[in-house]
Amino acid sequence: MMSDDRVRVFDTTLRDGEQSPGINLNSQEKLHIAYQLAALGVDIIEAGFPAASPGDAEAVRLIAEKVKGPIIAGLSRTRREDIRAAFESVKCGERPRIHVFIATSDIHMQYKLKMTREEVLEEIRSAVSYAKSLVADVEFSAEDGSRSDPEFLIEAFKVAADCGATTLNLPDTVGYAIPEEFGDFFSRVMKGVGREDVIWSVHCHDDLGLAVANSLVAVKAGARQVECTINGIGERAGNASLEEIVMALRTRKEYFGTETDINTTHLYPTSRLVSRLTGFAIPPNKAVVGDNAFSHEAGIHQHGVLCDKRTYEIMRPQDVGAPDTKLVLGKHSGRHAFSERIKGLGYHLNEEEMAKAFVLFKDLCDKKGIVSDGDIEALVVDEILGGATKRTFELRDFMVNVGAGGRGSATVVISDGERTVSDAATGNGPVDAAYKAIKRIINIEPELVSYKISAVSERSDAVGEAVVVVKLKGVLAQGRGASTDVIEASIKAYLNAVNRLVQIAEARGINILPQYVSTV
Repeated sequence: MMSDDRVRVFDTTLRDGEQSPGINLNSQEKLHIAYQLAALGVDIIEAGFPAASPGDAEAVRLIAEKVKGPIIAGLSRTRREDIRAAFESVKCGERPRIHVFIATSDIHMQYKLKMTREEVLEEIRSAVSYAKSLVADVEFSAEDGSRSDPEFLIEAFKVAADCGATTLNLPDTVGYAIPEEFGDFFSRVMKGVGREDVIWSVHCHDDLGLAVANSLVAVKAGARQVECTINGIGERAGNASLEEIVMALRTRKEYFGTETDINTTHLYPTSRLVSRLTGFAIPPNKAVVGDNAFSHEAGIHQHGVLCDKRTYEIMRPQDVGAPDTKLVLGKHSGRHAFSERIKGLGYHLNEEEMAKAFVLFKDLCDKKGIVSDGDIEALVVDEILGGATKRTFELRDFMVNVGAGGRGSATVVISDGERTVSDAATGNGPVDAAYKAIKRIINIEPELVSYKISAVSERSDAVGEAVVVVKLKGVLAQGRGASTDVIEASIKAYLNAVNRLVQIAEARGINILPQYVSTV
């Protein structure tokens, strides 16, 4: 049991993190991340915003039902129907929480809410009371708290606490705060509310690059819950980075006088898992989990580290789960070694998924001599976790040609489970030609919002991973594909995105899929 003076880690990767433009996780992907967050040891998982969509509500319900250990929270506006939706999603969890929020800054109240201060206080009173009638654990957040009048903010928090809120969260919603002033502000509000029966929380955004610093000064001021995300993903410039906060509290425990119950050896694999599933790359110079975090190139640094690692390393790579050395996996590797590597990378596969992944791994070994961790992650995400997406279309075959001047032609063969369809097209290179052929087959014209291709290791025979975002009729969907052939990876990613587009559109009652134009 965690002592009262420990800092609780409230992870909002699956809610605020997923609100990053371009991220589109399905329920199974969210569940895999939630399992890993539980293994990491987070205290609270904010699994989503149930009122936002039926898909979000289902994902929160699935996580609440399956993931044991952490508190599972659902976000809610002060609307009664929002609170009810959050309750319906988290009620099956062993430790449910409803997280209610409303803005308290004058600019938000005047221009967004169009409410007076008295109306906002009444909204808080009604919403927190209703949430408390449904669950014992209720959190209240004052959106844009850092830009709110401190006296009104104190009054708002008092109302929430009086109505049963057990956690009070003071957010820096737009990343406006400066550490020294925010620490004083946080202390003033805590002292003004004067309640010792609540946990104070902080939630900071990174618009000025100060989210972690502001979170840490709040801890110094008395906050005992920090809201953060893996890799700092989130709205606009992102949220406070979980791994940076956790390691700052651990590395400088003598200064802060407190730390977390996080199993830090899971930080690196969790970071990689979230990066792979969201399609958001980790910058090499990212603190704690970046590829260069424990790399040394300068001669004087290398000499110092060889003498004593403490000369240039304030953390050990093994403290955060970053490997010093890696086992090389190839065609002679056995199932046990492969299974252990999968677990070490942060993936939780059942026996059937693991067996399928091992067969695919052996097939990959026949194509290349050495299989890297990046190759394995791409294989798992594309072929195993990607299989959770209902495949309306599946690639059967393709052929491309490139002529002088970069013009390309492509023939693509696609199956929908009932029949096989093919078509050909020309374009500005083989990928463009293949995408045009696919659009001719499915007879829709989704807008290509973004396209990224990258190698998952440094070797010339590395697996290439493509990430594609498409849009049609207001529906946005992301797809991924991986292969040693970058053209195949690109086609797989596009079809994966189209399949998700169809699913999301169907869930919204939008028909975007007419009849095919040609058949084989």
